[in-house]
Amino acid sequence: MTTTVTPPPPETTPVKEHKRSRLPKSARAGGTLHGGPIAYAILIVFTIVSLFPLVWTAIAASRDNQRLAQTPPPFWFGSNLFKNLELAWTDANLGEAFLNTMIVSGISAVTVVTLSTIAGFAFAKLRFRGRGALMLLVIGTMMVPPQLSIIPLYMMVAKLDWTDQLQAVIFPSLVSAFGVFFMRQYLLQALPDEIIEAARVDGASSWRVVWHVVFPAARPAMAVLGMLIFVQTWNDFLWPFLVLTQSGNPTVQVAVAGLGRGFTPDQSLIMAGALLGTLPLLLVFAVFGKQIVGGIMQGAVKG
Repeated sequence: MTTTVTPPPPETTPVKEHKRSRLPKSARAGGTLHGGPIAYAILIVFTIVSLFPLVWTAIAASRDNQRLAQTPPPFWFGSNLFKNLELAWTDANLGEAFLNTMIVSGISAVTVVTLSTIAGFAFAKLRFRGRGALMLLVIGTMMVPPQLSIIPLYMMVAKLDWTDQLQAVIFPSLVSAFGVFFMRQYLLQALPDEIIEAARVDGASSWRVVWHVVFPAARPAMAVLGMLIFVQTWNDFLWPFLVLTQSGNPTVQVAVAGLGRGFTPDQSLIMAGALLGTLPLLLVFAVFGKQIVGGIMQGAVKG
């Protein structure tokens, strides 16, 4: 009878534990980065410098003209803020000016975003003869100072009898070379060619690709571009000042320019009008700023 001897199991040597990473938590994967005191000090300085013009405008709007002419100037709020705001609103007819500016800025933003997205998609993803030359031509128009086109543009507006009408301000701002370039650069990275090819295989036409593929992919950049165009159009002064009047169809900037006229301009009243003209932009950014920044980050991660 043979007996089978079972060999003893091999000895298991304990695995040495890995030493803990000596990196701080903020440097590990998934950790939260924290700035040092120097970074916070720099950010505080930049924040104060950025907010100072707005705070000074509010301080000047709360004082009277005599106090603003004294040395040193006031560095704290006075008691005339609401009185000056009400007077500026009435004298400059800011109610109508706000409505006109909202119409002009809204139409310009929507039109520029739509046309720029379509043109940016064409330059980024479509292949056609002369694409590079046309893109260089679009970029070249950005290098021409806008002041050079004021005289021929005003002659055209006068010939169309559009002076003192909102379309004189709306039509020149319906397209933007910067918007086309901005959307092209975004779509080059955020829109893969495979998605377009898949839509083509499914039988989608070019316009259907734009509506169902391009617009959803470009939504974060469209929000940013719309915000930039809206703010730019709202703050535009030179061209509206030339073709509009304060008594006709003024925008906010044209209406504020008519405040404080006289032998001694009322600086506090002008500052009150400027503060009223700035508040809507601050409100828009406060409401939609987080969504816009989140959209940028989402698009960057997807791209």
